[in-house]
Amino acid sequence: MNSLDSADPLAQAAVSAIRTGDVRSLTELLAEHPGLARVRIRDQSCGEERSLLHVVTDWPGHYPEGPATVAALVAAGADVNARFSGGAHTETPLHWAASCDDVAVVDALLDAGADIDADGAVIAGGSPLDDATAFGQWHAAHRLVERGAHVTLFQAATLGLVERLDQHLKAADEDDVNEAFWGACHGGQQGTAEVLLGRGAQVNWTPPWENLTPLDAAHRSGADDLIRWLLDHGAASAVKN
Repeated sequence: MNSLDSADPLAQAAVSAIRTGDVRSLTELLAEHPGLARVRIRDQSCGEERSLLHVVTDWPGHYPEGPATVAALVAAGADVNARFSGGAHTETPLHWAASCDDVAVVDALLDAGADIDADGAVIAGGSPLDDATAFGQWHAAHRLVERGAHVTLFQAATLGLVERLDQHLKAADEDDVNEAFWGACHGGQQGTAEVLLGRGAQVNWTPPWENLTPLDAAHRSGADDLIRWLLDHGAASAVKN
């Protein structure tokens, strides 16, 4: 049993048990159907395939009994680093849990051996931390850092990690500094923004991925103190620029 169509009764029963937190029914299905834990659920309409661990972590996440469901699937042989396929990315379940800010499931996956720095994210093909920082999933982002995720300059700035920022700045160029400054404002982090402005960041730099200045990013994050600080330093919105 390599894959099941999403309309298959067995696939529907497994997905329903996962989304309702019915771990007992899921465990019974796993016992009755050897190999079910490693099956791929296939969407015939678009050709996408995902594992049952992806179902646990699918948006919006936070399904009942999420950690227990992960444990049941892993115990039955699920691949904790299974890849999504058929789309524009190859994200693992950990990428999806990070994108949902589902810290309990992030921990469950890591405890089961998930690769914390797996590539394939929808954000630049990067790691789960790339997804978490880009989507503003701050609890998951900080937990990934706590659990040992590799942290880039952009991520350090976005999460307010001043000590790590200093380490990365030794090898940073102008583009790196500008991107990190924008990230600090996206994350509402005035402390790292101040450091980066002092290193020559352009206060109104606009990134290639969206037409928002650092001030616009800070507005989106609701960082009122940071907004006032930016305005004091000549910040403007993308509209004004």
